Amino acid sequence: MRMTNDRSGSQHDTEKPVALVTGAGRGIGAACARALAADGFRVGIHYRTSEADALTVKEEIGDAFTIRADLNDIDDIDAMVKTIKADEGRVDVLVNNAGMSINADIISMKIDEFDAQRRPLRGVWYLTKRILRLFMLRANRGRIINISSVVGHTGNAGQMPYTMEKAALDAMTRSLTKELAGRNILINSVAPGFIKTAMTAELPPEVTEKYLAAIPLGRMGRPEEIASVVAFLSGAGGSYINGTVIHVNGGLYGG
Repeated sequence: MRMTNDRSGSQHDTEKPVALVTGAGRGIGAACARALAADGFRVGIHYRTSEADALTVKEEIGDAFTIRADLNDIDDIDAMVKTIKADEGRVDVLVNNAGMSINADIISMKIDEFDAQRRPLRGVWYLTKRILRLFMLRANRGRIINISSVVGHTGNAGQMPYTMEKAALDAMTRSLTKELAGRNILINSVAPGFIKTAMTAELPPEVTEKYLAAIPLGRMGRPEEIASVVAFLSGAGGSYINGTVIHVNGGLYGG
């Protein structure tokens, strides 16, 4: 069993499966990192600006590494993947979680805001392409999990480009499943509903109440409830689930 040093200087087992989670410094991404680590993965905690948060998650779960990249920058993605190739040698699970939300109605939104909201989808596409080429296709195995959203199916006023992006992630899941048929690489989406995160904590109380009134369970979801589904899809239990969108929303939308 070969041992190498990660960038923090600690040794790790290169035969241990590796999961890369984008946007893993906080919220749903951090919960996914914790859940995958608990299931025996060495976890790559990607971040763009939240280095302190990413390091905190790394300290919590132990066998992990942090890595920074701006997923809107193709060169940054290339550099990140090359670093993972050199330091880890494998990626068994990719969780495409990182994203952004620029909110405005169609009349108010500017072209540059629309274009900015569209870029994350390009980053997901390119990162997935690179992970497939360097790791999963060579190994003839892997899991890719896209974190989309209920609003990609229901729509949401004032979030048109965001809802378009999330719907496109689910379309990517279905199309990539067909492209990779026979390669033992499973691709699924997890579509969260109204989840208690730093982003939703900033909503006005009247907006929160409106959402809660539409959820049969009468409460927001927790990041850990999304992460448990991601962990399931990454393990043995998800071995015959492919090309599927799993909705986790307390009954807000049934799919």
